[in-house]
Amino acid sequence: QRQLVESGGDLVRPGGSLRLSCAASGFAFKYYIMNWYRQTPGKTRELVARINSGGAGTNYADSVRGRFTISRDDAKNMVYLQMNNLKPEDTAVYYCHVRDTYDIWGRGTQVTVSS
Repeated sequence: QRQLVESGGDLVRPGGSLRLSCAASGFAFKYYIMNWYRQTPGKTRELVARINSGGAGTNYADSVRGRFTISRDDAKNMVYLQMNNLKPEDTAVYYCHVRDTYDIWGRGTQVTVSS
């Protein structure tokens, strides 16, 4: 069974940092592009960061570039999102995603940035 499980979401003050983790199972993780999305109520899900297979290339939304870093550990089937200098507008549910023969999503982890 293909599965993604996110963790690491929390309440943090503006300017703070969080590291999200996504554990993957049930597919050949190292061959796949992995994505982090986020969603707030009433808005469409937004692509935040992407990492190519092998970690050779990454892409970021303009709103997070320079503050967030996506990485992966193929030995552990894990993908991470390091988020620094968090802002209130980063508040969202963050989802891990991979596209195989169909889209696979985790259940999400809540990040709240508030003073």
